[in-house]
Amino acid sequence: MPPTGVLRAAGSPRTAGALAVALIVAVPALAGCSARGTGDSRDTGGSQRPAAVRLPPRHAGFDYQIGGAYPPPEGVRIVSRDRSDSPAPGLYNICYVNAFQAQPEERSSWPSDLLLRDAHGRVVIDEDWNEPLLDIGTPAKRERVAGRVNRWLDGCAKKGFDAVEPDNYDSYTRSHHLLTASDATAYMTLLSRHAHARHLAIAQKNTAELAGERGRAGLDFAVAEECGQYDECGVYARAFDARVVDIEYTDSGLRKALDRWGGRLSIVRRDRDVSTPGSTEYVRKVQ
Repeated sequence: MPPTGVLRAAGSPRTAGALAVALIVAVPALAGCSARGTGDSRDTGGSQRPAAVRLPPRHAGFDYQIGGAYPPPEGVRIVSRDRSDSPAPGLYNICYVNAFQAQPEERSSWPSDLLLRDAHGRVVIDEDWNEPLLDIGTPAKRERVAGRVNRWLDGCAKKGFDAVEPDNYDSYTRSHHLLTASDATAYMTLLSRHAHARHLAIAQKNTAELAGERGRAGLDFAVAEECGQYDECGVYARAFDARVVDIEYTDSGLRKALDRWGGRLSIVRRDRDVSTPGSTEYVRKVQ
């Protein structure tokens, strides 16, 4: 989940340069796709990767721009941007999508029965963001929610992003026990299958407690917030073979991340608003 203050946007040819910095992975193709290339063919359990899904490079310069796109600083090879923005030419681009909750301005666009409700019929809200949780508690509802979110993934692919970052995987922990980790993993599997069919890699966003399910969920790499601050980087590094990008929001968190993981992971310090250069709040550090 982005830090408080970020306005997550409601709307949104693959970059050739990303081929130079990303690993091309070939595994058995989904129906209708032909396998090509060579590379990592580890079993992903619930979601096969088609040929030419590109994974982010390890230990590469990274910038987190979900609060607004701007020219990437020198040395950046990976950038994450909101789905309403366009990819940065020549870099490995991750497309941010709020996949498990409805943004406040989009609430009315969701069918009422796809918003999670408690026993009294009240919509369950993530109070930090004023975002209703989406109801992924049954197979039928998961399919319907995924059908809408997958159209956003199609938009990411059409714009030329290399990967997607579905946020709020951990929303089940805010559901007052109405949703379970199994619900979240089953829904994520639907998203990963669709992403892979569109030749997009897919990230696990936070949710260290489900890192062990990455194979079943079909997840390819991790986007972690403050794994240095909270001593979780090792969980992601082990689960994803060090293919991890980490955003720290404090100097102390950055030091902790760099001291132990600076030689293996992609780490950046950003301000909590993930603001753009020129803003008085803007912070970006890599050391």
